[in-house]
Amino acid sequence: MTVSLFSFVDLYRRQLDAAAHLLTKGAEFAAANGVSEQDMLGWRIAEDMHPLSFQLMVVINFSRSWPARVADVAIPEAISADLDLAAYRAAITDAKAFLATITADQFAGREEAPLTVQLGETMEPTLPAGQWLSVFATTNIYFHLSMVYAILRMHGVKIGKMDLFAAGI
Repeated sequence: MTVSLFSFVDLYRRQLDAAAHLLTKGAEFAAANGVSEQDMLGWRIAEDMHPLSFQLMVVINFSRSWPARVADVAIPEAISADLDLAAYRAAITDAKAFLATITADQFAGREEAPLTVQLGETMEPTLPAGQWLSVFATTNIYFHLSMVYAILRMHGVKIGKMDLFAAGI
């Protein structure tokens, strides 16, 4: 199998499928235990960490924005962390639809293209587009998806490692 920058489009689609699956499992558990959807979205691992809603926001936003940056297409508008369950589900669907519009040709020759991105208020590194996608974006997507998983597990949702493969292996 040849890995190209375009390979990350399907990888990110799969992570969005996993996020949707985990969100469904969490919502079913919350409903069965008398927990509101908003309370569930506010669950955290620790008080000083971001809630489930923030973790979902990052997975969705990064899955759309980084392939767009690297393919040099318009970046979809970011979602906020204060959505309700239905809006997160819609955002996941929209993100997958956006990824379906990106083609392999849009990534051609982009591996070493310099990309400068503002991170926070003090950092504005320039890195090759391929490094942004394969290292920075992918690490962040997996980290925040893992936090979704960990938050749900911590609150008693019956999920396991295979739930991260909702889109198949």
